Amino acid sequence: MKKILLATDFSERSDRALRRASLLARGFDAALSIVHVVDDDQPRRIVDSEHAAASELLRELRNTVRDVDGIACDVRVIVADPFAGIARATEEDTPDLLVIGPHRRQMLRDVFVGTTAERTIRAVGCPVLMVNAPPVAAYRHVLLTTDLSEAAVRVATTPAVRDIAARATATILHVFDAPALHMAMSHTIPAEDRDAYRDDQHRAASRALAEFVAAAEWRAIRQEVRQAGKAPAEEILSMARDLPADLLVVGTHGRGGLARLLLGSVAETVLREAEIDVLAVPPAATA
Repeated sequence: MKKILLATDFSERSDRALRRASLLARGFDAALSIVHVVDDDQPRRIVDSEHAAASELLRELRNTVRDVDGIACDVRVIVADPFAGIARATEEDTPDLLVIGPHRRQMLRDVFVGTTAERTIRAVGCPVLMVNAPPVAAYRHVLLTTDLSEAAVRVATTPAVRDIAARATATILHVFDAPALHMAMSHTIPAEDRDAYRDDQHRAASRALAEFVAAAEWRAIRQEVRQAGKAPAEEILSMARDLPADLLVVGTHGRGGLARLLLGSVAETVLREAEIDVLAVPPAATA
């Protein structure tokens, strides 16, 4: 990982993201850039005032990162729609990783327009790290998730994912279904037959995961399969707590839908509910 971009709004949430970005930049000897976007949908005098204030705050951040962490970084202000501005910064800088602060939970706003993290991920073409937990050290346990698709192979082999996971304990999880147990007449199946069927499905899922890991050329990763006794996102979050993991990696779906651009229900739920950091990899980042 050679280039990291941090998007900041100067909030306490962004301070957390700055700390994680600095730890990663120092750990990987990567270049760090910091960007702030001033919303251009305001009167000109307000835009100019916010631009001047943001420029001063960024200079202070640059000096702090240099003096405290020993990292040289570039800073800049972009005037644009916030999400378009972040997308433009990623297109111009081509970072290996974009770092943002945690999701601020606002229930009604989330329902209608999606979280800030989701909207950012839709807009950019690189992996996005959402920093939820206070950073204290390098990541210790990374949990990857997979649906065993070709797209998931590309997520698992994304450089930012590889680089971060290589310096931690890594586990990969596949949540499988046992469809026959959900059929209307499944209660008529003898208990021993249900158990045998469940065991067969578990073995098949384990074999499929082993083949996936081989295809992704992961050599040192713990493999876990779980039956979907509840929603897949809940199983993933439960596994993250059980390990415990401090970073969760998810792939996101492509653009789709008429009313909104969907990330996919699993990724959406993980982004909204996770208390640990989440590394989301959009399709464009694996192209």
